Amino acid sequence: MLKNFWYACEFSSAITNKPKQVLMLNQRFVLYRNYQGEVVVLKDQCSHRGAALSLGWLEDNCIRCPYHGWKFQGDGKCVEIPANEMGRAIPARANVNCYPVQEKYGFVWIFYGDLPAESRPPIPPFPEYQDPQMHPIYLEYEMQTHYTRVIENALDPAHLYAVHGNSFGAGMAQDPTVEDHIIKHEDWGISTKISYRNYTQPRNGIFKYFFRPQKTQLNATISFYLPNITKIESDFGRGKIINYAIHVPVDNHRTISKRIQLRNFFTYAWADRLFIKFHHQVGLEDKIVTESQIPQLIPDNLTNEVHVAADAMNLAYRQIRQKYLAMGWGLNDHQNQREYTHSSLMN
Repeated sequence: MLKNFWYACEFSSAITNKPKQVLMLNQRFVLYRNYQGEVVVLKDQCSHRGAALSLGWLEDNCIRCPYHGWKFQGDGKCVEIPANEMGRAIPARANVNCYPVQEKYGFVWIFYGDLPAESRPPIPPFPEYQDPQMHPIYLEYEMQTHYTRVIENALDPAHLYAVHGNSFGAGMAQDPTVEDHIIKHEDWGISTKISYRNYTQPRNGIFKYFFRPQKTQLNATISFYLPNITKIESDFGRGKIINYAIHVPVDNHRTISKRIQLRNFFTYAWADRLFIKFHHQVGLEDKIVTESQIPQLIPDNLTNEVHVAADAMNLAYRQIRQKYLAMGWGLNDHQNQREYTHSSLMN
């Protein structure tokens, strides 16, 4: 896991004035909207006895701990300890961590790291999100594996005909060849373009209605943005689908993929359930295979697994990840968990 990046952790629509716990990076965060409608993010652990603040409630634009009633401002400052006598000072250590937050592209983003604001990597652009021609749907699903494996699954162009043979991947069955492709290195990410020149009409599923029986060309642009975002843009001539996926690293063995899919065809609201059902099927197909992989965390040594030309994007992802680990931007997952569990508790 990497620090010093903006992490999208939840859909904006899921955050209200009722505190919500979000699990990410082996940590607990509490998110809520203050009276001004702004999202506040704090460490979800009271500095007193470690209770989850997300079980508390909002009061006077502050969050109150459900255990002993300690009250915290949106900046994490403890402003009231009910058990204290009037006038007794509140220890500075009573404060809890707060985190920089932004709302963008339908997500709440948390900056997790120690860089000053002017040095932080930007949130990557989602230009199609504001395009009125593109109709969005929102979905998520969970995988019991490390997020690096989930990212590689999304970037892998060679698994489609095998893993997704009963859905859209059936169109690749007659020609599963992956042409050589060039990796483009961008600011904070990588991308490539791939053409499936002999794509045939899938036998079942919603996509059989959008492809002709004869062979056609399916063009795809695959992108990765640090630290955990994939974008798959598929253009089949009669329409375009763009999938943005935020692969939230809950802990070392659990990932939640939160997705926005945009399409410029069949944009009726009533059709959303068909696309959601279809993408849950695709997600389940990926889940079965991805959860079977060992080790769950991709190897740090590039020679530990066998690679072929079709693995170019995955290799590029491993290399860019190694670059930032070498810079000291890696999180020691187990130490991070221990610090989370035991820090800030008063003696």
